[in-house]
Amino acid sequence: MQELIEKAAVLIEALPYIQQFRDSVVVVKFGGSAMEKAECTRSVIRDVVFMECAGMRPAVVHGGGKAITARLAEEGIETRFVNGLRYTCSETIRVVDDVLHNQVNADLVRMMSDLDGKPHSVSGKNVLRAERATTTDRETGEEEDLGFVGRVVNVDTEQLRWILGRREVPVITPLGRDMSDRVFNINADMAACEIAAEIQADKLVFLSDVPGLMRDPDDPGSLIPTVRRGEIEGLIEEGVISGGMVPKVRSAAAALDAGTKKVHMIDGRVQHSLLLEIFTDQGIGTQIIP
Repeated sequence: MQELIEKAAVLIEALPYIQQFRDSVVVVKFGGSAMEKAECTRSVIRDVVFMECAGMRPAVVHGGGKAITARLAEEGIETRFVNGLRYTCSETIRVVDDVLHNQVNADLVRMMSDLDGKPHSVSGKNVLRAERATTTDRETGEEEDLGFVGRVVNVDTEQLRWILGRREVPVITPLGRDMSDRVFNINADMAACEIAAEIQADKLVFLSDVPGLMRDPDDPGSLIPTVRRGEIEGLIEEGVISGGMVPKVRSAAAALDAGTKKVHMIDGRVQHSLLLEIFTDQGIGTQIIP
């Protein structure tokens, strides 16, 4: 009996959050090592299905780096990175397109369907207008070419809102297309931020392989539960936010500036981390607020 009472208490704790977030649009970015274990992926997809059934309107933007690297190795295509971004030649973009849509996206959609969710597969090529991106050499300061790596310049919000309006879950690949119909590989974090900003999502959630923003990366107890938009640049100057987290957090800040109400950074390796962050009093990650 006590176990049943405890289960009821969990449901009651979630009730005000379910009421508060009903009809809220939530963009979930899922990738990196959080995607590498099948049990983590199943946990995340189950959480997304729960959110949908609870009346929220989630959209998933996913990566697929490990699967892409594996396929490139199989085909004998060299993988190289420039300032943390995958250099994407014409052969690489062919593989990226195929793996993201026909393997990673298809697996996530199938998994969601098996849980009686309502997924809607979306190729980013059909909703993200892109242009060629470049980077700057950290030593020389000169511009470096990245091949078919792009940045988002426009989002087809009408199509995404139509899918969300049907109570379906868009599952989106981070690909874009330019005016000449060329396909570009887009950083999934950046794609998620642009989508969240343009559809003015209520929440943007990053699922990664760290608990959130921490003052000391080696001390889980140094997790920062809440960061305000105005504190971000100071934390970067202090070195609290560093490395690959800097562009992610700055993009999150841009999403907030565009109307997204809140950004969450949580550990996707924790079972049901999405539900714990959104539907419990304490939460488990870092929230970034205006």
